[in-house]
Amino acid sequence: MQGALIQAASAEAAPNLLLPAVYDLVWSALCFAVVLAVFFWKILPNFQQMLDRRSAAIEGNIAKADEAQRQAEAALEEYTAQLAEARAEAGSIRETARADGQRILADLKEQAGVEAARVTAQAKTQIEAERQAAVVSLRQEVGSLALDLASGVIGESLTDDAKASSIVDRFLADLEKSETDKAGLTK
Repeated sequence: MQGALIQAASAEAAPNLLLPAVYDLVWSALCFAVVLAVFFWKILPNFQQMLDRRSAAIEGNIAKADEAQRQAEAALEEYTAQLAEARAEAGSIRETARADGQRILADLKEQAGVEAARVTAQAKTQIEAERQAAVVSLRQEVGSLALDLASGVIGESLTDDAKASSIVDRFLADLEKSETDKAGLTK
């Protein structure tokens, strides 16, 4: 019996391994409550403030990014408008330059035409003067040759310049008349 008592006493005294003792549960619950109270009273508000600051910083950065994006879009629109304005201005400058170029070209052509007409007129005047000089020189030479021939044919010297000149002029006029008559008949 003694063995049964020992066995019964040992059965009562043997704790359950899955279920702790009541005093352990009470003290553990009390410690947990204190730690939980300190956590909610001190740590959680600091943690919440840190999260709020981070959230505010992130929201501020997002707002700054949105503002920067709006500014970039506005700058892009302004740049596009300035580019379109610059292209339009370049087109008008190009058209103005083209018109000026055509006007200058027309002026130069007109000046060239005037200069060509002046040079042509001057050349005609010079040619006419040279022709007149050649005609006068030819008349003198033909006249002197005609006088020499006439003197040789007649046997007299034709030294009277006025008479000789009138004979030569009459001869040349008859010669020119016969040439123009021939030219008029051939046409």
